[in-house]
Amino acid sequence: MAATAARQTRVRAPGGNLDPGGIDLGQVVRELQAVADYVTNIKREIGALRAGELYSARLPVAHDELGNVVDATASATNTIMAAAEEILGSAEADFETYRTFVQDKVLQIFEACSFQDITGQRITKVVDELAQVEKRLSRFAAAVTVKEQAAVPLDPEDAAKQARKEALLLNGPQTEDLAVSQNDIDALFD
Repeated sequence: MAATAARQTRVRAPGGNLDPGGIDLGQVVRELQAVADYVTNIKREIGALRAGELYSARLPVAHDELGNVVDATASATNTIMAAAEEILGSAEADFETYRTFVQDKVLQIFEACSFQDITGQRITKVVDELAQVEKRLSRFAAAVTVKEQAAVPLDPEDAAKQARKEALLLNGPQTEDLAVSQNDIDALFD
């Protein structure tokens, strides 16, 4: 019995020979080659991420474009509100003068509303840049078989922002698929 157990623990080297320690050298070589191939693949995927480009070009473009969207939206809103306030506060004496005044202000409002086209183009650029980042990160995660780890703590700054959002309910507008319908809200008051 003991002799059989001893024979089972000894493994043959390539060519059917056992090394002095009873280790299959061919298996060790294959495993080391698999590790080397894995490391080579990881290095290739890290290179394909082009992290420098993401950091220096794509993310700053997205940041700048979103900043421009905020600025354009604020500017248009101010123009629209100023024109509406002027219409409401108009003291024009005769109807034709009032009508011309209102038409001019409404034209200003229409012109200010053109921000939507520009902001739409800028947001499309941001979405495209972020899609590239997502594609590269997804490819890298698949190559290195990365799995989410819930036990990894959040960055302290991110954790503080998340806690603030939850405490103040700063979740912003909901997407259509998650939003509560107006009918559901109205039903609460019936």
